[in-house]
Amino acid sequence: MSTVTTVEKLADHVGESVTLKGWIYNKSGKGKLAFVQLRDGSGICQCVVLKNQVSEELFEAISEAGQESSLELTGVVSADERAPGGFEVKVSEGAVHQSVEGYPITPKEHGTDFLHNHRHLWMRSRRQWAILRVRDAVITALRRFFDERGFICVDSPVFTPNACEGTSTLFEVPYFDRTAYLTQSGQLYAEAAALALGKVYTFGPTFRAEKSKTRRHLTEFWMLEPEVAYAELEDVMQLAEDMLVAVVAEVLERRRNELEVLERDLSKLEAIQSPFPRLSYDEASAILQEHPESEFVHGEDFGAPDETILSERFDRPVLIHRYPKEVKAFYMKRDPEDDSKCLCVDVLGSEGVGEIIGGSQREDDLDVLLERIQAHELPEEAFQWYLDLRRYGSVPHGGFGLGLERTVAWICGIPHVREASPFPRMMTRLEP
Repeated sequence: MSTVTTVEKLADHVGESVTLKGWIYNKSGKGKLAFVQLRDGSGICQCVVLKNQVSEELFEAISEAGQESSLELTGVVSADERAPGGFEVKVSEGAVHQSVEGYPITPKEHGTDFLHNHRHLWMRSRRQWAILRVRDAVITALRRFFDERGFICVDSPVFTPNACEGTSTLFEVPYFDRTAYLTQSGQLYAEAAALALGKVYTFGPTFRAEKSKTRRHLTEFWMLEPEVAYAELEDVMQLAEDMLVAVVAEVLERRRNELEVLERDLSKLEAIQSPFPRLSYDEASAILQEHPESEFVHGEDFGAPDETILSERFDRPVLIHRYPKEVKAFYMKRDPEDDSKCLCVDVLGSEGVGEIIGGSQREDDLDVLLERIQAHELPEEAFQWYLDLRRYGSVPHGGFGLGLERTVAWICGIPHVREASPFPRMMTRLEP
């Protein structure tokens, strides 16, 4: 009897007969011998097919099958360091389910547009396979981290009646007899949930209508947003640091093979340990003003080149806190020791990646928050429910947002966030 298993489980079946179900990733050989690299989603295994060990029909079918033909093969597993994945299957029987010719993504070089037009097929390639498996591990690690610390996951709506951080980057959507917007963030709803449940997080898609074509931007991306009642800025910063250390460690443990496929320098990830360096905005500004390639002006927000300069100085993420109030959102609490600053933090990933986390302590005073809403010319009636959180049992609280795709790109060491999304959405791309 043969055991149906997957490539990643072959170590448990050395010397046994197994059945693998998958697709032809590559194929070589001649005459009476064929080497089939079978991929099944969990990995790639070399399957050796000898003409005198299988039926004539199977050998002929395999010989004629092209890249991405679907098939299942049965044979005995042996350890072989020379084979992809370290194991080999000597085939005794099997079947080709669909024989394919003319698969469009061949081992030759293809342009970026071509690959993204064929994203539904490109994701089968080894590099994209590795990235998506790392993404899965990051998601699992994030959920595990918060679950183990007593956080409750609360889903926030995708349709919202108002902006969270400004109206210029909102997607408008017809909503029966009124206009709704695709959410920029689940934060405001997470604040409501935190005052009900104590420690919560939201995790889902968010949308920004920024007309940006940089390597760090998508119009649709996933964001994880924890929110904690009775938390101040220091609590928010420590939570972000602990989370990143835990996530990177788990990905290293579970997805080392995939990171090696990506040729990731694992020593860079192994350096992600506490404590992280912490700089005030003013300290970071001084570094930029002394840098010969920086055009930064004190008082402005950091741009991508500024974040790159700062993050390249350290071998682990850096936390930059207390930005000027003019460059931050209305809901951020002011620093009681310097009213010109907000109690906020941005976390820049190492190796020049830039911002992967933005967070703050929230303004918990009703009158102050109402003044801010009016000053930003936001529709006060749309925020009445949010103001209720300050009317009834207000407490110090805070949280942050982590961009999933930026985090995955950083951990994978890939230059553009579009590869960190299964089906990326950008200014110029809505398909497939």
